[in-house]
Amino acid sequence: MTHRAGPVPITVNETGPGTLLPLTGDQVAGLLRVPGLVRLHPAPGGRWRMSGNQKAGLVRLPTPSGGAIQLHLRPKLPVRNLLFLLTYSPDDPWRTQTVTAAEAQNLLPALADLLARTTRRTLESGVLHGYRTIEEDLPLVRGRIRTADQIRRTGLPLPVAVRYDDHTPDIAENRILLAALHRAARLTGIPPRTATALRHLADHLSGVHLLPAGAPLPSWTPTRLNARYAPLLRLAELLLTDRSVQLEGARTTDVDGFVLAMPAVFERFLTLALGDALARHGIRIAAQEQHHRLDTQGRVRMRPDLVLYRAGRIVTVVDAKYATLDTTTAPTEHLYQLLSYCTALGLGQGHLVYAATAGRHATDHVIRRAGITVTAHGLDLGQPPAELLATIADLATRIQGPSALGAPLTP
Repeated sequence: MTHRAGPVPITVNETGPGTLLPLTGDQVAGLLRVPGLVRLHPAPGGRWRMSGNQKAGLVRLPTPSGGAIQLHLRPKLPVRNLLFLLTYSPDDPWRTQTVTAAEAQNLLPALADLLARTTRRTLESGVLHGYRTIEEDLPLVRGRIRTADQIRRTGLPLPVAVRYDDHTPDIAENRILLAALHRAARLTGIPPRTATALRHLADHLSGVHLLPAGAPLPSWTPTRLNARYAPLLRLAELLLTDRSVQLEGARTTDVDGFVLAMPAVFERFLTLALGDALARHGIRIAAQEQHHRLDTQGRVRMRPDLVLYRAGRIVTVVDAKYATLDTTTAPTEHLYQLLSYCTALGLGQGHLVYAATAGRHATDHVIRRAGITVTAHGLDLGQPPAELLATIADLATRIQGPSALGAPLTP
């Protein structure tokens, strides 16, 4: 009797020039079936250069022959710093304690433990319930009769076609949480104690449907009622960002592991932290607005990362770039992007904020004949949390500008 070998371990850094590896054709095929996870380029001697694609985590990938690859995407940030980005929320009083407790140097056990800790604190006040509209056929009247459906049942008074609102735990917020708990409990290499805790927490969500493999995450809207869930849901959504991958055709499968899309992690952190700092200046941040247009006909959509408002007027625009600014000059395509935003929004200045640029000062790019300045800022994510937030507070002071007017809102 032959035994199939275990998964082949492969480690690649999230960013950098990559590593030369002697991959087999079967392994290459397995890696290429997951778009965007890593970059692969053939090299001399039958080897392949594999480099990261701004993702961090660990995932088990099947290969066509029935084998598997255990792919470790090593983050460029220390685990403690990455956990701070994931857990940051201006309204989360547990933030400091969570980061202090996260001593693990291995990303996956740290993420699983973080999810367990955050879930346990959140559910101490009970499982969130909400109203969901249900349509079904019952032997009695409950809620409202679905008149059109009932009329079609000529001569059949029962069952009754009804529609009613049910107060239930089976809502979007709990479905997202349950998916994250199940995913984390299956991770390879997490301590048995953590896996047991995750399964126990999942048992608290009795009556909540587990999302099918490959299904998109349901949407939820922050409200006063689900405010205590918000930090946990932000974490769960980031952990589940790449929960489904398309393998062939339109078929999708659940990824066995956690994969963090680091640009999304950085942008969400910047939105929360910068928004908190700018609120002290009377400025509101709007993220990923979709109603802005580049042309007068309104045919070309723009979706800036962050638009800043003071008293209903646009102050400036900010774009988050999860990339290192290696020189004093921002990339041309980034300058073009901000120039178009500023031109369409009637602004004299826009801002680029780059991640992991230790010691880099703000650099102004004054655009010729346009009267527009694009400023590139470096944000060192490797700083201790307190210093990082102090840097963001200084950034907020810089970008809110001396003007109290801002650009008028235009349709």
